[in-house]
Amino acid sequence: MPVFQFDGRTASGDAIRGRIESGTTSGVAAELATRGIVPLRIEPAEERAVDLLVRLRAWNDRRRISLTDVIMLCRQLTTLVRAGVPITRGLRGLSETMRNPELGRVLAEVADQLEKGHELAGILQRHPDIFSNLFVAIVHIGESSGRLEESFQQLHDYLTQEEDTRRRVKSALRYPTLVLVSIVIAIGVINLFVVPAFAQLFASFGAELPWATRLLISSSAFATAWWPAVLAVGVLVAWGTRRWLRTPEGRLAWHRLQLGLPQVGDILERALLARFCRTLAITLGAGLPVTQCLSIASRAVDNDWVGRRVLEMRSEIEAGDTLTAAAHSSRLFTPLVLQMLAVGEETGAVEETLAEVASYYEREVDYDLKRLGDSIEPVMIVLVGAMVLLLALGVYLPMWEMASAAKG
Repeated sequence: MPVFQFDGRTASGDAIRGRIESGTTSGVAAELATRGIVPLRIEPAEERAVDLLVRLRAWNDRRRISLTDVIMLCRQLTTLVRAGVPITRGLRGLSETMRNPELGRVLAEVADQLEKGHELAGILQRHPDIFSNLFVAIVHIGESSGRLEESFQQLHDYLTQEEDTRRRVKSALRYPTLVLVSIVIAIGVINLFVVPAFAQLFASFGAELPWATRLLISSSAFATAWWPAVLAVGVLVAWGTRRWLRTPEGRLAWHRLQLGLPQVGDILERALLARFCRTLAITLGAGLPVTQCLSIASRAVDNDWVGRRVLEMRSEIEAGDTLTAAAHSSRLFTPLVLQMLAVGEETGAVEETLAEVASYYEREVDYDLKRLGDSIEPVMIVLVGAMVLLLALGVYLPMWEMASAAKG
């Protein structure tokens, strides 16, 4: 957050000078007024004078604006607009009471721009990391039609459902992720500390070792001798992969790969289609042209592969095809969904049909997420069992053979 220097006078007439963090000079003036200080001069502080802790705190605040914060904002704005509070005054009040200081700073900036005569949707569009294209489009429609309350309520309901889906997906994947990480850590500890001790013991006997024991000793020797190189290669691969995923080609390949993952890919695809249908239903219901709705939906799905197919649908509609025909060509939807869309187009109830399709996909996702743990658990058990079996064969089998040879 920017830092400003100020000179002012207290109520008793004493001169005072200091620094304040704020998004704008008007924010500084408002803060000084609450302290009973009359500002005489306010100007940005020199960049080199900004304290390192201030920068770190501002950076941390920027990272913490979550979907939950935006949902809470929509709920509060709905209440304020419904109560007849002017939007500028409401944003000012929220900026001072927000738990997230970065979001409070953004709201103060939005209020400043509104006072200068700018449109709310245009101002929100300057913060794409916080307010999505769908958010901006719905606010623009509400602002143009004088129904901001309905727009914020609609966004609140949509984002709440979106957050709930994300939470269920994370909850379903938490157990297998924890098990896989535990297995990797266990393998590392065993290779670096446990197996070398047994290797020295077996080497002292001079006997031929079973294949499982030789495999363990070889992998342990490699890990012990080359772990710095393995770590360096791992870091470089992770860094390179992250850089590549930030490119358009990398994102497209990764998003397509996600949809092909066993078990998880089908669930993710249905969740994306539910988001697409819900977004399209909201934007069509708000009165936007279907081509513009598809453009918004292609970005709202947050998957470049699905987004590209949606844009292909838009191109076909621009060429004269119906929504049902374009959806059929995309090969994204099941025959049942395509039949529902055809009925919706024939009856003129496309928005209601899309909302029903979204609910249908969401019910499927909810059911599959509940079964995901049961589907993955046997795989995790097999992995853990295979690791335990390999360790048992590698460590105890030579001991049993040596004990049998000693008795015989």
